[in-house]
Amino acid sequence: MLDSLSLQNNGIPIYVQLRDQLSALVGRGALAPGARLPTMREVAVALRIDLNTVQRAYSELERDGILVLVRGRGTFVAAAPRPGKPAGAGDLAARMAAQAKAQGIALGDLIAALRKLPAS
Repeated sequence: MLDSLSLQNNGIPIYVQLRDQLSALVGRGALAPGARLPTMREVAVALRIDLNTVQRAYSELERDGILVLVRGRGTFVAAAPRPGKPAGAGDLAARMAAQAKAQGIALGDLIAALRKLPAS
């Protein structure tokens, strides 16, 4: 899993890039429910970033119900995603639009790419 993560110097905070990439791995099924993630320290060392940065990304994913942190055991993909709320979809859309803008992707191109994704 660590080899699929990459960080860029594109103006998007590193914890946001990490959070979004992990979320995408879960969304695509590359990380199945119940899968154990590398420790925060392992991620920090592999990506050469501060441990607090990884902790912030993991904490936000836990808050969103994507990950479950079990003290003394590790971090796992949540067994079942929490039902989405309309505000959550709006927040996600705003984050995606901001990332697209930072990477020079037009909002229309992003929308077209989203429409091509298979419905789940």
